[in-house]
Amino acid sequence: MRVRVRLFATQRELAGTREVGLDLDGDATVADAWDALVARFPALAPGRDFVRFARNGAYADEATGLSEGDEVAMIPPVSGGDATEGADRRQAGARILELRATPFDASILAELTERLATAEDGAAVGFLGRTRATPGTPAPGQETEAARHAGRAVESLDYEAHESMALAVLAEIADEIEARFGVERLAIVHRTGAVPLGETSIAVMAVAPHRDAAFVAARYAIDETKARAPIWKAEHFADGHVWIGEPARTGAGS
Repeated sequence: MRVRVRLFATQRELAGTREVGLDLDGDATVADAWDALVARFPALAPGRDFVRFARNGAYADEATGLSEGDEVAMIPPVSGGDATEGADRRQAGARILELRATPFDASILAELTERLATAEDGAAVGFLGRTRATPGTPAPGQETEAARHAGRAVESLDYEAHESMALAVLAEIADEIEARFGVERLAIVHRTGAVPLGETSIAVMAVAPHRDAAFVAARYAIDETKARAPIWKAEHFADGHVWIGEPARTGAGS
């Protein structure tokens, strides 16, 4: 059978391609796809301990069986997104879950509050993530490159996403927030592409009748997005870049 493998961030750079077609045995698993990929691109092998896998847009373990035409995504450490052309949007009821390729600023919190809040809501808690000059923690395998830029200021960031899967993960997070905290009105909007220093890269808004639920919902939303959504962040310096992050968590946190 033939499957399609998608590569992102560090893996995309090491392999020099975003997509690879693999011919595998009929009983092949995700692990077999990884082995076949490494046989073709040996430079990927050292990253195995930090890679997570997805089959057809959902996280999967290495023993998961594959079928003809499947998409297998190799997920390197993640960064912890009016939809425009090339972006995607999913909105269900009182949720706003978006990836935006165009800039937005702090005024987005007012926009999201206006779109979400009802007369019954007494609390609207927002969070903005902004690009900063101080470097973050390099992703596994990026330590040498990070050391080369030690002491330098970050000049800009660049975000890359598996867009359809990222939106599905955001929807899972919104479901968890509704189930755990009773908060139904939620927004998570993340930038993609280049984000200059000091600009907003993510906005979260939780709206609820009472402040305690809104606060905990907003905190859960940003923490889980950073830990689980397949969105990657590169910090750019004057003469190079470093990918930032930790291995993705494939399920809900505590």
